[in-house]
Amino acid sequence: MKKIPEFKSEFIDRYSKLTDFKKFKEYSLKDKRKSVRVNSLKISVEDFKKKHKELGLKQISWIKEGFFVDSSKIGLGNFLGHSIGHFYVQEASSMLPALILDPRENDFVLDMAAAPGSKTTQMAALMKNKGLIVANDNNYNRLKALTMNLQRCGVTNTIISLMEGRFFSKFSFDKILLDGPCSGTGTFRKSPNLIQEWNANMIKRTCGIQRQLIKTAYNNLKVGGTLVYSTCTLEPGENEGVVSYLLEEFDSAKLEKINVSGLKSSPPVLEFEGKEFNSEISKCLRIWPQDNDTDGFFVAKIKKVF
Repeated sequence: MKKIPEFKSEFIDRYSKLTDFKKFKEYSLKDKRKSVRVNSLKISVEDFKKKHKELGLKQISWIKEGFFVDSSKIGLGNFLGHSIGHFYVQEASSMLPALILDPRENDFVLDMAAAPGSKTTQMAALMKNKGLIVANDNNYNRLKALTMNLQRCGVTNTIISLMEGRFFSKFSFDKILLDGPCSGTGTFRKSPNLIQEWNANMIKRTCGIQRQLIKTAYNNLKVGGTLVYSTCTLEPGENEGVVSYLLEEFDSAKLEKINVSGLKSSPPVLEFEGKEFNSEISKCLRIWPQDNDTDGFFVAKIKKVF
């Protein structure tokens, strides 16, 4: 039986102000539900269901290409269907950002922190391998995984770049996905060691990086374009705080209400530790692990109106 680290008292006090901590702890420490996303560049959803019944498929209610699989199945990456690109092993809530960005066939898209490629390959499928995606990451070793996943999934509308996201300048993207680096407090069931690694100073550092990246992303977005900012953390400073910062910096930045059919969500945090966030934050999507028995996630959809 795996040993689970104890939550720090500071963390318990902090998160008890945000949610029902007992439920949060229960779902954060449950065995992870395995899920896959059908790669429609290689196979249709209907054909996938016929060919891969051995996975014990159960439809994810908010995305037609997503399925929970039999938790007893181990080594999903060793299945033939994975090797030939029929499916991508992807956490269910992680499928939301690309779905919400909704890239179309002729769009010019930036995936600002792309590796290892789950969301890049998802966007390529949504675009039917048309248009153009720039898949960027700042880590060469992570780009190896991104490259292999793009090839395995048959992606042909994507170019890869290796640079710090903050260095993008003078582009005019139709759509940008910034799945930002974060503290990952929504992913304890996958990475329980994060329970002990968490500390308030780490959050402050991460917030600084996120603010820099979201501002850079917005500056490279065309008028009328859409920016989706997402994280797998549940920290208000990294989520609502970062988006509120952007809204205060740019009058042209407007949030769009996010509604995803079949998905349960919780109200965004409008005030935390004496800090009030922009009231528009109520349009963001906040998911706790106990909402859908998945990892926690946060998504904001931002429009550049002028």
